[in-house]
Amino acid sequence: MTPATEPGPAGPRGLDPERLREYLDAARPGLVTGALTGRLIEGGRSNLTYEVTDGASRWVVRRPPLGHVLATAHDMRREHRVIAALHGTAVPVPRPLLLCEDESVLGAPFYVMEYVTGTPYRTAGELAAIGPERTRRAVLGLVDTLVELHAVDPEAVGLGDFGRPEGFLDRQLRRWGKQLAASRGRELAGIDELHGALGRTLPHSPAPTVVHGDFRLDNVLIGGPDDTIRAVLDWEMSTLGDPLTDLGLLVMYSSDLGLTDSPVSTTSAAPGHPAPAELIERYAARSGRDTGAIAWYTAFAWFKLAVILEGIHYRYTLGQTVGAGFDRIGELVPVFIEHGLSTLNELQEG
Repeated sequence: MTPATEPGPAGPRGLDPERLREYLDAARPGLVTGALTGRLIEGGRSNLTYEVTDGASRWVVRRPPLGHVLATAHDMRREHRVIAALHGTAVPVPRPLLLCEDESVLGAPFYVMEYVTGTPYRTAGELAAIGPERTRRAVLGLVDTLVELHAVDPEAVGLGDFGRPEGFLDRQLRRWGKQLAASRGRELAGIDELHGALGRTLPHSPAPTVVHGDFRLDNVLIGGPDDTIRAVLDWEMSTLGDPLTDLGLLVMYSSDLGLTDSPVSTTSAAPGHPAPAELIERYAARSGRDTGAIAWYTAFAWFKLAVILEGIHYRYTLGQTVGAGFDRIGELVPVFIEHGLSTLNELQEG
């Protein structure tokens, strides 16, 4: 047997098709009918996602990154649990098939789910290629799917203990403040001002719901003749908490960065893309929630992304990242800070 983190026959690093086949034959006899091959699906932010096939059927395997340290940050049991709970509700998620916590199989816990056909649209350019009508339909469908997610009763689907909603926003703000402190390698004008202002204007959260934690267009698969949301993916940050954090992040990713040729982009420039105000109005009308403080949640999303980007920039300066575009991440951070401050000013002026 080859080491679990090295490529086996026809397998990328982190996925040994022979070991996986042996495990599936024992756990789900008859599921696999031939030799397995696999490929890494690009685009994942943290956990690794593979497409696996036996030549007749396809599945998806999800596992933590290679060499991961913090199990809580890449909790396969948690991801599998939320997908299993939501499958059968109005929220489209892939059907989970099994969870394996035996690290001897692939070198880490993993789960297997059905393969869903669809397209993740990641940039304004990709949306522009499908035209304004389809773009508008896809983005509005994203809002409607978010409303469906936040309408799920956590207790009814077995997720009543999935998180700690009390003090959710305060904990989130402190968590990202600590992340910022851990990646400080330079002066960042306005970042402390933004963090402090967010703390002073903390809104009162509505009733808690299941939140996705990273809800945006490239974390869903869109397909079919009506460009419907076929599946919501990447649940690694999901929990119980304030639903408006999901909306704020979606609004941020639907806003204009004011930059061209950026390594980090929003989708707002695509022809037909609804304006943020329309997304907020649609969510409010369909969910019945008060979105009067959405500027705070959007400003928090700008802050959170500024911290994430600064962390990437910090690792780049230490020589810990490899690839195209990382050398330009640092220049984006002040842009996100400025957007956060101006968005929060809108709330205070209003």
